[in-house]
Amino acid sequence: MKMLLLGANGQVGWELQRSLAPLGELKICNRFDVDLADLDKLRTTLRDYQPDVIVNAAAYTAVDKAESEAEQAEKINHTAVALLAKEAKHLNAWLIHYSTDYVFDGEKQGAYIETDPTHPQSVYGSSKCRGEEAIRNSGCQHLIFRTCWVFAARGNNFAKTILKLAKQHNELKIISDQYGAPTSAELIADVTALCLYRLQKDPSDHQEISGTYHLSAAGESSWFEFAQYVIAQAEKHGFTLSATTDKIRPIQSDEYPQAATRPKNSRLSSQKLSKTFGIVLPIWQTHVKRLITELAIKENL
Repeated sequence: MKMLLLGANGQVGWELQRSLAPLGELKICNRFDVDLADLDKLRTTLRDYQPDVIVNAAAYTAVDKAESEAEQAEKINHTAVALLAKEAKHLNAWLIHYSTDYVFDGEKQGAYIETDPTHPQSVYGSSKCRGEEAIRNSGCQHLIFRTCWVFAARGNNFAKTILKLAKQHNELKIISDQYGAPTSAELIADVTALCLYRLQKDPSDHQEISGTYHLSAAGESSWFEFAQYVIAQAEKHGFTLSATTDKIRPIQSDEYPQAATRPKNSRLSSQKLSKTFGIVLPIWQTHVKRLITELAIKENL
């Protein structure tokens, strides 16, 4: 199996380099190799390599900045993705693509399922939603993985930002009325590899499997609870912090205005993924513990 990985230096892309390598021939492309904004180079790369699987871990993810850079977000998250889908159809290749909870408005009471209507409230969410639609309309075989609250030891994310701020400030104020499931890039990459392995070993039901799936860790949390857990684990590992767990204060979303509207409910049901691929997703705390352990080791080197 020939695989082309785009966005290899991002949080998920970095982990995909590891998880996909045992499955076959893997061509790794970061944004300096192939920029999704350069559509001609993107098309040429695909046609020259002719992969069996295109894994797109590249995206415009600056949620607030997208409000003033709508054209750039649209080009990377929609136009380039539409090209990937068209080329995947042309090559008879699978397209693996990552999407987001931001395609929903966050008003549902329970966890979102794949067939719930989308209603993005931000430029970023709208661009990702149109990217999804382009894939589905292309007719290519695809797996769209919607995920939320991604964190990793590499790159910028909420968990690492909280640790940094807890070292610099005596008190932290964290939003407590938005809910989701912190999901590690490591988990996303491993699940992707397991799904591709299933496709590789059993090609008989490809048409039934092709579609959209929610991929998030089990359980749920508010940003406030997520921050508390990160700090508690850091304390156990001996991090020197100014803001300890008793110095984290809950606030409401309207007390922390941001350019882009966030969904208050980002909970995603992964039952379809579990049923289709036989995968049990761990609770979100599992990989947070691993993250803090890894960061502690690096800090003590």
